[in-house]
Amino acid sequence: MWWSRQGRSASFRGPATAALLVGMALALSACGFTPLYGGTDSQAMSPVDHMAAIRISALPDRTGQQMHNLLRDRLNPIGQPREPAYALGLRLSESRQELGIRKDETATRANLNLSVQFTLSSIQTGDLLYRGRFSSVSSYNILTSPFATGFSEADARARALRELADGIRTRLGIYFSRQQGGGS
Repeated sequence: MWWSRQGRSASFRGPATAALLVGMALALSACGFTPLYGGTDSQAMSPVDHMAAIRISALPDRTGQQMHNLLRDRLNPIGQPREPAYALGLRLSESRQELGIRKDETATRANLNLSVQFTLSSIQTGDLLYRGRFSSVSSYNILTSPFATGFSEADARARALRELADGIRTRLGIYFSRQQGGGS
C-alpha cells in the first residue's frame, strides 16, 4: 500500500535527524517563547490565576446568561471566585442582516452580528485596567418552517457567543501575560 512504502522511505535517519530535532528544540527555547496559559517558574501569578480571580457581571436576557456561562467556564471553571480581584463588565449588542433575497422579497439567509464591549477593572482600587470590543458574525438559513428557522438562528447565536467568549479570554490572557512580563 502507498502509506507503507512512504513510511519506509521517511524512516528515522539516525544522528543527523536527532541533531536537527535537538537544535530546533533549543532554538525554540532560546527565542523567549512562553505559553500564554501556562504556569510560571516565579512566585508571580500566571494569567490563568488572574483570570480565575475575575468576577463576571450578570447580563440581562437569555443571550446574556449564555454569554455569562461561557465566560465563567473559560475564565474560572471552578465557579465565581470568593474574593475576586477583578470585575469584568460586559455589554452585548445583537443585529440581524437578511441576505439572499428572492423575487418575492423574502430572505433565505441571514447574518447574526453579535458584539461585546467589555471592561476589566480592579475591585480594590476601582481603576479601569483594560477595555476591549469584540465582534462575531454567524450565518444561518431562513427556512420555510419558522420552527426550523428558530433552531437555525439559535445555533448561529450559540456559535457567535462561543467565539466572543474565546476572544475575550484570549485578550485577557494576553493582557495579564504582558502585565506579568512588565509590558504595557
